Amino acid sequence: MTAPSLSRAAGAVLAALLATGCAHQTAGTPPDVAYVNGKIITADKAFSIAQAVAIKDGSFVAVGSNERIRALVAPQTRVVDLQGRTVVPGLMDAHTHMDGAGTVETTAQVIKARTVAEAQTIIADFIRARNVPRGQWVQTSRWHPPSQLKEQRYLTRQELDAVAPDHPVYVQTVGHFAMANSKALAAAGITRNTPDPVGGRIHRDANGEPSGVVESAALQLVEKVIPPPTFEQRVAQNIAGQRVYNRSGITSTVVAGLSEDQIKAYYEVAQRGQSTVRAGMFWRFPADSAQAFEAQLKAAPFKDGQGDDWARLAGIKLVSDGGMTLKSAYIRGSYANEPRNHGMVAVDPDTYMQQVQLANRNGWRVHTHAVGDAAVDLTLKAYAAADAQRSIKGRRFSVVHGSLVAPDQIDTARALDVRIDAQNAFMWDKAGTVERYMGPLLANRAVPTRRLIDVLGIERTSAGTDNEVNLLNPFVGMYLMVTRKDPRGVVYGADQKISREEALRLYTNAGPYLTFEEERKGAIEAGKLADMVVLSADYLSVPEAQIKDIVTLETIVGGRSVYRAAP
Repeated sequence: MTAPSLSRAAGAVLAALLATGCAHQTAGTPPDVAYVNGKIITADKAFSIAQAVAIKDGSFVAVGSNERIRALVAPQTRVVDLQGRTVVPGLMDAHTHMDGAGTVETTAQVIKARTVAEAQTIIADFIRARNVPRGQWVQTSRWHPPSQLKEQRYLTRQELDAVAPDHPVYVQTVGHFAMANSKALAAAGITRNTPDPVGGRIHRDANGEPSGVVESAALQLVEKVIPPPTFEQRVAQNIAGQRVYNRSGITSTVVAGLSEDQIKAYYEVAQRGQSTVRAGMFWRFPADSAQAFEAQLKAAPFKDGQGDDWARLAGIKLVSDGGMTLKSAYIRGSYANEPRNHGMVAVDPDTYMQQVQLANRNGWRVHTHAVGDAAVDLTLKAYAAADAQRSIKGRRFSVVHGSLVAPDQIDTARALDVRIDAQNAFMWDKAGTVERYMGPLLANRAVPTRRLIDVLGIERTSAGTDNEVNLLNPFVGMYLMVTRKDPRGVVYGADQKISREEALRLYTNAGPYLTFEEERKGAIEAGKLADMVVLSADYLSVPEAQIKDIVTLETIVGGRSVYRAAP
């Protein structure tokens, strides 16, 4: 459906609603707050448009016309005039690393760098400005040097040594590559004689010495020697990250790949009543053998599904390959101009197969990072083997990313009742890099949103960003799904465009299925949690090019305003 026809349809629904005076309403005492005089896109099954809503005890109790909602107002009810502004349900980013958003003050923000020299300066300035003691670790924000930097490459250990000779430095990227200086490599015991771990690689220079770049499983060699933050530091980072997400209209997310301590921090923030983003959590723990994995499961302090509306376990995350922009997504074909490069399997396939089956037998569902189509083959094969032992249907196992998923694999996923949670955001500022590495054919096939919806339905996919790897802004995400244009205006996969309604549904209705909460949130209707966002413009009627420019004016979670833009 085109934008104009969608707007006409929405208008017809509103006219019918106002003509009948209809409002969804639950009985009870007067509402705590009523929002009136708005254009409220409910994203309910009919995609109804309302003028007003009433909220009581953190949930919507009525949705309808101004007259109907005003009739519920009592002297103690707070009434908010929306002044014609557009409201949408609280937005859900179904794949993030939200904790990272809370580390802005404690990491060097190389995400701002556009050259190697700028990255060096940012790290040096961070050390100097904070007077970091000699020998103390220095870490950075996540970023993607091949896409961001003029040089289109990673930094060497010598370049890091030049600006931080007295500190071990660990420079994160998008999760599968990192850079370490000489002191960091020494702390990790990495030398020219250190073998590559299974599923990983220690990059080396022409002389055979470690270059400073570590890949996939090799990251653990360095990360395991970095002193972890204290529990209270984790709690503070968690709270700060949630506030950042609220500014973008995010009221729910799925946080992928958390350690036991990180999960406990989410529960603690919720228990203290300080949560402002509802979090589904994927548990990820290191286990290089099936035996070690099973031991972790049996000793687990959590259960799948454990939690409440603010923090809930949503399964275990495993990883099968790397990424498109890293030349490590495991693909059936080969990379552009590199006939021998098929990417990398980030795990021993036999061990991975056993882990999936063990998780399933022990009552855990599995979400596997699989970007390339060959990695998706491995993932679906493992899910089918697990299903043969204990049905996974209705359990909402998922392929995380699935960026290069092929048509036959989408059909297989449907047959297995498996979700594919893709992120269009990879084709925003990284689209040119994807095309350079993978060629135009694969770049145009990446993230096939139209086909995913047509075959799997809204409920078996969703919208996400993988932030902090990609830009969090949900309206850039919706613009990208509707237009398939990157910032240069280049269109990738024109046949995979979707409608504005579908894009909004992916950011509202779809995500809650991942955490079995579709009856609790995802639309503005009576009985659901009162999560909603007030927008700067009408999402349904602004020119297509302006969708990406919409900003959040106010974010309401559980009926409470948690963010309001400065006037």
